[in-house]
Amino acid sequence: FPTSTYIKMWADTQRELDTMLQREREEFLQPEEDRDKVKKMLVNAYIQYLEIFRNLEAAHDHLIHQQKRAAVRQTLDGVMGRILEIKKEMVALENSECHHMDDILMDLKLVPEDIEIPIPKYFIKENLRILQERENYLHEILLNAGLLEQEPVTAMTLEEGIKVIQVAERARQGRARAAFMRKIYLEEKRQSKKEEEETGKNPDDAATCIQKVWRGYRQRKKTENLREEEMVFLGMNSTEMINGTGSLPPELEAMSSLQIGAGKANVLQGEVQEREDLSFRQELRKTEGPHMKETLQEQLTQCFIECRHITGRFPDYPPEKTGGSKAIFIEKHPEQIVEELAAKKEAEKKEKKNGEEKKEKVKPQKPKKVGKPVVDLSWKIGPSNFLSILEEGSSQYQVFWENRDNRSDFLQDHDPELIKGGEREEVEEEIRVQQVDEVMQEKLLKIKQAVDGETGLGKGGKGEKVRAAMMSLACRTIDSLYQELAEEGLLIQVKNVNLSDYIGYYDCLRNILRETGAQPMPSLPEVRQLVALYAILPLGSQTVHENAPLVKSLLLAGPAGVGKKMLVHAICTETGANLFNLTPSNIAGKYPGREGLIMMLHMILKVGKELQPSVVWIGDAERMFSKGAPKGEEEVSSKRLAKILPQFLKALKPKDRVLLVGTSSRPFDANVGPFCKLYQKIILIPKPDYLTRFGKYFEVILVVIPLWKHYILQGGGALTRLLNLNCLAQVSEGFTQGHVVDTVHTVLTELRLLQMARKPLRTAEFVTSLARHDPVYKEEEETFQ
Repeated sequence: FPTSTYIKMWADTQRELDTMLQREREEFLQPEEDRDKVKKMLVNAYIQYLEIFRNLEAAHDHLIHQQKRAAVRQTLDGVMGRILEIKKEMVALENSECHHMDDILMDLKLVPEDIEIPIPKYFIKENLRILQERENYLHEILLNAGLLEQEPVTAMTLEEGIKVIQVAERARQGRARAAFMRKIYLEEKRQSKKEEEETGKNPDDAATCIQKVWRGYRQRKKTENLREEEMVFLGMNSTEMINGTGSLPPELEAMSSLQIGAGKANVLQGEVQEREDLSFRQELRKTEGPHMKETLQEQLTQCFIECRHITGRFPDYPPEKTGGSKAIFIEKHPEQIVEELAAKKEAEKKEKKNGEEKKEKVKPQKPKKVGKPVVDLSWKIGPSNFLSILEEGSSQYQVFWENRDNRSDFLQDHDPELIKGGEREEVEEEIRVQQVDEVMQEKLLKIKQAVDGETGLGKGGKGEKVRAAMMSLACRTIDSLYQELAEEGLLIQVKNVNLSDYIGYYDCLRNILRETGAQPMPSLPEVRQLVALYAILPLGSQTVHENAPLVKSLLLAGPAGVGKKMLVHAICTETGANLFNLTPSNIAGKYPGREGLIMMLHMILKVGKELQPSVVWIGDAERMFSKGAPKGEEEVSSKRLAKILPQFLKALKPKDRVLLVGTSSRPFDANVGPFCKLYQKIILIPKPDYLTRFGKYFEVILVVIPLWKHYILQGGGALTRLLNLNCLAQVSEGFTQGHVVDTVHTVLTELRLLQMARKPLRTAEFVTSLARHDPVYKEEEETFQ
């Protein structure tokens, strides 16, 4: 679609968002006692915000105007955060992670697939180069350490050798015959040329020959140019240009980029804007830089003097990790503090005076009997950190983009005035950090020494010094820590799987059970939604992670083979996160003792924060909290790690995009108290249902791919009438996705694929292989509930 389509989509979505914000002001801010009405309001808002989210993500992905993309990005992050806040309210209201939405979806004429959580593509696209370099670096480290599994070299069979010789011999014969025919052709051409020289050419024939060649050449060239112009106009040609030079002139580069596609166009527009940003930044440094520096120094000096006048001493200069002098400007101005103190004193005097008058006039009475306190059962939505972001994005759209004429902006070029405003803030921040902070810190220290006689040296606690000495790895670079963790097998490669590869479809019968008051396990699409909400969206966006309800740890629990590890790798793939493996079997014998484990976690924390986002994965998480006494070094180290992990989570702040993910096949074997206390969110994963395994009757309507069909086709197999997928779906009741994958890989060997042309696949082959696995019995499934 052309760019105008997505500009219109952005405008329509922005109007829907404004309507949604107005509804929130009218409905959500009023207390409500009817729980059913509250639930309906929240579900409606959740679904409508998802629609807005989906449209904004599509517009952001296809727009090439960098400033428009930045405006859409701000609103997009705000909508993602608001969805997480509404989800938190829904969970608190129903005490469940899964919700019954069928009635509201029917009223809105939607299907359950419409509430899938879209994954923004900018999570990966905007950091693609960095992620590729990091992946190559990790691959090189693992290759040098000998930790990569190399494919074994198989010997060539006799049949393959004969086939190679036959192909080479037939190619030699073909070349020899072509050379012989060319020799005959040249001999005939030489003979005809000799005859023409003897007889001579007719001038009319020569002129006709020249005209024929020229007219043919001119028409072919004209047709070729017309074809190239049409292909460029349709956006189907990305390299060939009309003038035949292979590249357009500089003034037409942006115009061509519109037809190249969103990916290359975004890169071109980004490079142009980066050059403009750099020139504006240099110009602002020269013209306004000295004035900014002088103004900041004067403001800080005045703030120091006023603070001493109020409190009696000069303030401590904020350290760099808390923002430096920026923290001073964020806090209240001294004049505001003086006004608040004066108002507070006057209020206290009035209260004291009124109290004395009442004591004189009113006689003491016997205290009345106090009944039970009245509890307010009405519901009211909690405060939001994202409504202000959405309102700011809406106001910016109305001011800068709503009434802009996009018809004349065919090049989708940047707006210099908007660049100046943003660059002025960056230059001021740069001057404050690089020039003002250091000077003013020294100046404040000298003033303290001259006026108050302070040295500015504080005494740290003994415990802090010991902890700093134990945990300090300041002398190590991030690259060296990264390499050490990779060589120790703690930093592993991520398998390239997306969340959409986790196949599963909605089961409406579960919602009927929820209406009766039962709490069945979530369906597979609900598992995808929860993983996207609690893991992928916060890890992918810094704004969402800092302001949304913070989830530091997540547990994926379910029978063996339901895809828990796959979901862990999908989280890392969708967000570009590093993956640290702290499975008990993987850390056994590495970094022994409590001090070693503390140093290991500190290394992971340091690398994870620096190269965020990061995922810390603990497989077989129940073994860390086993009920019995530890047996062997592996269980001892895992139990020690369980005691240190709460401190690890405590060290994570909202700005740190690091997530602890545990997977467990037997969570009921763990000590429930500390086990559930460590993980904030627990997601139960069920075995696949019949629709997921077969799904023939929904294949046309919902465009679903059944589990068996997907993995058979992925393994190179072909479907025929001899292969009954319905029978496989019925027989595989109780088996997990892992069992299906293992069965398909066992049957579809390389030899079996070669025989498939004359010996089609049969149902019995898969049934025989599937029978070697143990299904998930009903008793085990009930233990998870």
